[in-house]
Amino acid sequence: MTSFETGAAVLGGLLVLGSLLSGLARRSVLSLAALFVLAGFILGEGATGALQFKASSGLVRDLANVALIVILFRDGLEVDREMLQSHWHLPLRKLVIAMPVTAAIVALFAHVLVGLDWTEAFLLGALLSPTDPVLSSGVVTDHRVPRVIRHSLNLESGLNDGLALPAVLVFAAALEPNRGNFVWWHFVLQDVGLGFAFGLFCGFVGSVLMPTGRNEGLYRPIPPHQKALYGLGLAFATYGLTALPPHGNGFIAVFVAAIVIGIRRPDLRAYFADRAEEVVEIVKLAIFAVFGSLLTLHGLFSDGWAAVGVVGATFLVARPSAVWVALAGTRLTNAAKAFMAWFGPKGVSTIAFSLLILGRQVEAGQRIFNIAALAVFASILLHGLTDTAGVGWISRRRESPIAGVDIYPGQG
Repeated sequence: MTSFETGAAVLGGLLVLGSLLSGLARRSVLSLAALFVLAGFILGEGATGALQFKASSGLVRDLANVALIVILFRDGLEVDREMLQSHWHLPLRKLVIAMPVTAAIVALFAHVLVGLDWTEAFLLGALLSPTDPVLSSGVVTDHRVPRVIRHSLNLESGLNDGLALPAVLVFAAALEPNRGNFVWWHFVLQDVGLGFAFGLFCGFVGSVLMPTGRNEGLYRPIPPHQKALYGLGLAFATYGLTALPPHGNGFIAVFVAAIVIGIRRPDLRAYFADRAEEVVEIVKLAIFAVFGSLLTLHGLFSDGWAAVGVVGATFLVARPSAVWVALAGTRLTNAAKAFMAWFGPKGVSTIAFSLLILGRQVEAGQRIFNIAALAVFASILLHGLTDTAGVGWISRRRESPIAGVDIYPGQG
């Protein structure tokens, strides 16, 4: 195992180098996240061996936990009352229909091509169902992309991490060797039910405890950066309280609490977005670097062409089919559907979920991790190489992406 000092030096050096190269990364075909994965791969077991982490170690597991806490909290805060009241139809269709369809199609290919049993196959499908536009940020920030498309992709990616989590946990729990006779409804009642209840409670209390108005502090107004820290502290406190007996699921609680705060206290959401995003970015880049260091060419292709077939089916069959089914009957143009079908990259949530699976001692955990890692690695390359071309392609289609809505490229 790499020592803490070595890991800190490498991470610090990568953050410094990444900051210096961030302008170049924005002009290149690869994102900063992709560069961290590549750097981790070069420094890890797959190349030089300077970084040596065990995927099942406490350090990697704790880093994955921290990453999930801050990412799920940030994603939950993305949900505000205005989003829920308008423009929610397209993201809702993709979340409720496209995600399960994607997971089912991936599971089918994993079962047929790789030979995973059905529970293992559906676990892999659940891992590969969330999307992460951070790997193709130009798509969701470029105003040449119609607003309805950007909004739909943003809201979908902000929510699908938390919605995929219960399925990942249920299938992982069913595969744990020490679970004996797994009772799914008991798991749902305890882990999911208590997680949801604790999330509602902590979110409500957290939204009330932070005062509003000019006289908000005991002696003086609370500065904005402290309000951002308050949100971050609430995320970790919610996770810790929920994980105590009777042992609800802390990740679900964090996501639900963030939704409650985002709806009840949009001011806290704004403070967190303005001042805590750097913390989220550091955690993300750290998990990308550690993830890259765990990759080896032998591991990525341990299942040979069968694994390549599953990854190819994920991007070329599962996601497009699921999006087309979910958006059937809407007034979206075929170009808009095709654009959203392609830009569903796999990123940090798939990485963090996969690392958690390795720590659960699932028998096929390493194989599942390898296939998921290959999908993320392929997504970094494919979506990083095509986002500029994709934006140009959709911007040349001047018609509104949805009939009757006056939204054109370049109007924000």
